[in-house]
Amino acid sequence: MKKKIPDWLNNSLWSSPPSSAAVTSLTPSPLPPAVEQDPPETQHSPITDHIDIPNDDRRRSDVDDIDDAVSYLPSADEISRQAQIMTELSRKVIDMRELRRLACQGIPDSPGIRSIVWKLLLGYLPPNHGLWSSELANKRSQYKQFKDDILMNPSEITRRMYNSTSCDTDDAEWKSRTILSRSEIPHGEHPLSLGKTSVWNQFFQDTEIIDQIDRDVKRTHPDIHFFSGDSQFAKSNQEALRNILIIFAKLNPGVRYVQGMNEILAPLFYVLKNDPDEENAAFAEADTFFCFVELLSGLRDNFVQQLDNSVVGIRSTITRLSQLLREHDEELWRHLEITSKVNPQFYAFRWITLLLTQEFNFADSLHIWDTLLSDPDGPQETLLRVCCAMLILIRRRLLAGDFTSNLKLLQKYPSTNISHLLYVANKFRVQSV
Repeated sequence: MKKKIPDWLNNSLWSSPPSSAAVTSLTPSPLPPAVEQDPPETQHSPITDHIDIPNDDRRRSDVDDIDDAVSYLPSADEISRQAQIMTELSRKVIDMRELRRLACQGIPDSPGIRSIVWKLLLGYLPPNHGLWSSELANKRSQYKQFKDDILMNPSEITRRMYNSTSCDTDDAEWKSRTILSRSEIPHGEHPLSLGKTSVWNQFFQDTEIIDQIDRDVKRTHPDIHFFSGDSQFAKSNQEALRNILIIFAKLNPGVRYVQGMNEILAPLFYVLKNDPDEENAAFAEADTFFCFVELLSGLRDNFVQQLDNSVVGIRSTITRLSQLLREHDEELWRHLEITSKVNPQFYAFRWITLLLTQEFNFADSLHIWDTLLSDPDGPQETLLRVCCAMLILIRRRLLAGDFTSNLKLLQKYPSTNISHLLYVANKFRVQSV
């Protein structure tokens, strides 16, 4: 027996623009636009989507750097939630359960709030406010040491090795030397050495990964000035992304670098770099590195190729999404996977591995991440519920489509109301409790 679409999805909320009262009581307020512009024209199915998008909810353009952002007036709900979050952040020991509850509804787009809250949600900052200063100092010092040790050119490594064994040499003389003669370089550390432990051999092995990181970093959000362009600011931000990804790859040989990690890193660095606190902004690279490590710790199995076919790999995760859709809308599941034969791997692989960063504009993806990062068990389960909600929000168009049209629709997800999307995803969570 096929399961029918849940009755709550037939609520009038989905067929008419919600009143301000309905929105504030049920859903988080959308993020403010950085730059308002009309959405691109899209082809719509002749069959009306199951859930109509309110006319006043235009798709927002991507966020640009803060100096270019337009002013906007926050809603009463945002002001109230901001006050509650600020009250929680001011406590000596923060109640993380309450902070997660508030953040799950959406973090107000006021300067600095999202930066602090994300650090707390990811476990980079401890709940005890009194420990922040020492923790930040220790982590930032540790990251500096990582850069000194890992990003060092092999020539510098061999020079330092030589210096450390030249204690009998006059101090002034060996300090002034910067280049070793060929005869002074240990055989095992010579650039032409084939030894597995040679720093040069390791350097050449890493070159391919570093080249891939360089290519991906340059392609990161090419339409946002914060990440791209010829300005010194954009170049310094690209350099920070590059450093973080190289250090992560070297410290995590079991995972290394997987193409697309730059897309997960970008929102973290953007939020932390735009912290109005000058010291926090100055150390955004270090802070982002540790937040990135914390985020990927719960997602790493999706990036390990050897685990692809295991119970914890990416294929297993996609299967769980398929099961979730079948549980909540068997008719849609059957049409997609049996009738039109759209394998969820064709679209869900990117949705899951990149945490939806490529399916929505940048501002909306930050809003979605507020909810993902608020899950105390990590973002993956909430992510699967959001992905399932994405399918149900366009179910009428999918039910009317064949393999080609459905695949095209899912690989280029249409503009949608993010508040409605998160509301549906939250309904799934409530029903499963």
